[in-house]
Amino acid sequence: MRSSRGGVSRLLSIGREGFADPFRPSLFMASRENWAYDAQTETILASGAVRAVGGTHRLHMGAEFTPLYDSCCILRRNLLRSGVPVWYNHGIILQGGRPMRDLKNTCRVAVVQATPVMFRKDKCLEKALRLIDEAAGEGAELIVFPELFIPGYPYGMTFGFTVGSRKAVGREDWKMYYDNSLLADGPEMRKLLRRARELGVYISMGYSERDAVTGTLYNANMMISPEGEALNHRKLKPTGSERVVWGDADRDYFPVMDTPWGPMGNLICWESYMPLARVALYQKGISLYISPNTNDNPEWQDTIRHIAIEGHCYFINADLVFRRSDYPQTVSGTAEIAALPDIACRGGSCVIDPFGHEASVTVWDKEDIIYADLDMQKVPASRMELDCVGHYARPDVLELRVNEK
Repeated sequence: MRSSRGGVSRLLSIGREGFADPFRPSLFMASRENWAYDAQTETILASGAVRAVGGTHRLHMGAEFTPLYDSCCILRRNLLRSGVPVWYNHGIILQGGRPMRDLKNTCRVAVVQATPVMFRKDKCLEKALRLIDEAAGEGAELIVFPELFIPGYPYGMTFGFTVGSRKAVGREDWKMYYDNSLLADGPEMRKLLRRARELGVYISMGYSERDAVTGTLYNANMMISPEGEALNHRKLKPTGSERVVWGDADRDYFPVMDTPWGPMGNLICWESYMPLARVALYQKGISLYISPNTNDNPEWQDTIRHIAIEGHCYFINADLVFRRSDYPQTVSGTAEIAALPDIACRGGSCVIDPFGHEASVTVWDKEDIIYADLDMQKVPASRMELDCVGHYARPDVLELRVNEK
C-alpha cells in the first residue's frame, strides 16, 4: 500500500495480515486483528467495530475505539520498520507523529560550571550573559547552565523553618530570595531570549521562578531556541527540605524542544531518580537529556551513566560549584553557613554519551566551561539492540499514563 504526504509517496510494508480499503485508500486495515492505520491523518486506530463492506473490511468510524494491545504492538513494529511516524498515546493507542528524522551530525555543547552571585538576580544575569557570549565565541551551539543558577542554590539554609514553626528572621531571608527569583516572562528572561536570537544559540537556564499570580516559588529550567521559543519546566517534586522554599510543579511537566539534533528535554536534579518521569521523556524520543543539578555526590556519577545507557541519549550533567565564602550576609543563616565545608558544592559537570562513556572531561572544584562535540549519529546507532520505548518495550504488559499540563 502506498501513502502520500507532501506529494511524496512511500511504500508501507506492513505485513501479510493487512490490506487497503478501496473506498478510503489511505485507510490500511488488518484482516484478522482489529486495528487500522490512516495514512492521510497519520493515525492508528484500534476498535472492535470492524465490519464487512463490499467484500472488504471497513472501520465503523462512529464506534467507540478500544485499544487492542497485541495489534498495536504488531502494527507499531511494522510501521517503525517502514519509517512511518508513531508514538504512544498514554502508552496504549499509537498515533502518528514526526518520525525520528535525520539528525544534524554534530552538536557543539558548552556545559557551564559556574558560581552564581548568590541571591543577586541582576549580577547572576550579567554573569550568565557574559558566559553565553564566551561560549558562543568558542562555537557552542547549545549552552547549558546548572540548577538555580539565578539566583543561586541556598544549600544548607533552613530559612528559620522547624516542624510546626517559623522564625521571623528566616522569613526575612526567604523574602530576599523571593525578590531575586524571576518571572518566567519577566525582563531578565527576555534578555536571555534576545541574546539567544542574537547569537543563534540554544540556551538551557536553571532559575528560581516566581509565580506571576501566587506567592509560590518553583525550581525551574527554561529551554530557549535561537528563534526565541521558550519552554519552561517546573520541578515535579522538590527534594527534602527544598519543599519549604519551592512548590510542586502545577504545570510545565515535560516540555520537549525540537532541535537540529533531535528532541531535547530536561529533568532537574533528583527528578532523574523518578523512573516514570524519565520514561515520560523517553516516550517523546529525546536525544539530548539535560540535567541541571546541585549534586556532587559520587553516586550521581553512576546515575548519569545508567540513564544515558537506559535512554540511549546524551546526558548533559550541569552542576553548580560554590564555596562557603560565596554566600551573602544573611539574617538567619550565619551559623548554618559557617558549618558548611569550604567548597559547599564541588561540581562534577560532564557529558555522557548514549553508550555510557564520557563525551567530555569531568570538572571538579572550579569554574569552567566544558566543551564537547557530540556525534549525534551515536543516538540512533545505540538503539539497535535497546530502545526502551520502542522495540524493547511491552505496552501490552506495561504502560505509562502522563497527564500533560
